[in-house]
Amino acid sequence: MRGAGLATLSTALRGEGARHDGQHDDRGGWPYPSLVQVAFDLDGTPLLLLSTLADHTKNIARDPRVGLLFDGTAGLAEPLSGPRLSVLGRAERSEEPRHRARFLARHPGAALYAGFTDFSVYAVSVERAHLVAGFGRVRWLDRTDLLLPGVPAALAEAEGAILSHMNADHADALRLYATVLAGRPTEGAEPWVMTGIDPDGCDLRRSGEMARVDFDHGVENPEDARVTLAGLARQARQSATGSVPGSAPGAADDPVDSPVDSPVDSDDRDG
Repeated sequence: MRGAGLATLSTALRGEGARHDGQHDDRGGWPYPSLVQVAFDLDGTPLLLLSTLADHTKNIARDPRVGLLFDGTAGLAEPLSGPRLSVLGRAERSEEPRHRARFLARHPGAALYAGFTDFSVYAVSVERAHLVAGFGRVRWLDRTDLLLPGVPAALAEAEGAILSHMNADHADALRLYATVLAGRPTEGAEPWVMTGIDPDGCDLRRSGEMARVDFDHGVENPEDARVTLAGLARQARQSATGSVPGSAPGAADDPVDSPVDSPVDSDDRDG
């Protein structure tokens, strides 16, 4: 779910009561699906950017229950053998600055209209989800199966500095994350940029292409993030060159070995 940039959002159409011809409007309650951009908070909460002019927003005002379909079947010869996740929850308008920042980092093109007064960020409070992982692999998931217990304050506070540091000083490491660890194509003139980091992994973007690199352990603070990102850079470099792990010192571009200090002061490293 976290690696997705798009989802199908479904809301319940609102009824308008009696029509001008005296007949009752029976559209109320019908499911209304359409494609939307999606981002996530650090704990995995889905985030949407919606206009008050949109039907979805008007529907949510009357009934906040929503469904989000995340499709992981792209490129498969037999799409129904691939994963898809239907998330059920309630959408609520959010004034949390971090939510807007995370959405715009993931979808920078939205900055063209996100500042308009009719646009707001909505956070979807997940209640449960239905996972189809392939033929015969179907189950319901609880909220706790999808989301982390909370947002780690130390990592959330340092996220902007971490992204700035990685994008300014470690372009080669980001390229290796995307092409070696996430398996994205090496072709492309645009550089990869990091758009988010959370306890479970980091998100990358190149033009309209996205990639997700998962961590093998939970990352709760900036120092752990720095060491983890450095380890991933070394792992990717060793895979790319065919070297034996531990046979060579870290390269200058490894985040932990860079002459640039950690994105936060040393006094804050223990989170």
